[in-house]
Amino acid sequence: MNHTVQTFFTPASTHRPPNYEILKEEHEVAALGAPHNPAPPTSTVIHIRSETSVPDHVVWSLFNTLFMNSCCLGFIAFAYSVKSRDRKMVGDLTGAQAYASTAKCLNIWALILGIIMTILLIIIPILILQAYQ
Repeated sequence: MNHTVQTFFTPASTHRPPNYEILKEEHEVAALGAPHNPAPPTSTVIHIRSETSVPDHVVWSLFNTLFMNSCCLGFIAFAYSVKSRDRKMVGDLTGAQAYASTAKCLNIWALILGIIMTILLIIIPILILQAYQ
């Protein structure tokens, strides 16, 4: 650390030694003084339990609600996903896991039925058109 010290000369008639600029660190030490408590510092340890991540499947449920909502399974899955998220926010991981499991099952069924219905809506008109030709 490079510190420069400037000398300020006083008139010779005062018979005082020259004033030097006090370095910032020296001034802080002089202002704060030595520590008043000789006891060793204490530490506090906080144990944070590792929470298992409970997926709530909200995005998947929202997708199924908007695009694959056969028999309203996507909407019901979305409701269970929101309940799972609420339980997770409260700290009830068991309840959150139960709601998430139900939402996952409903999402799987909504996706399967949605894909089957989409395929049937494509294949049936093609078969009907071929039958009339």
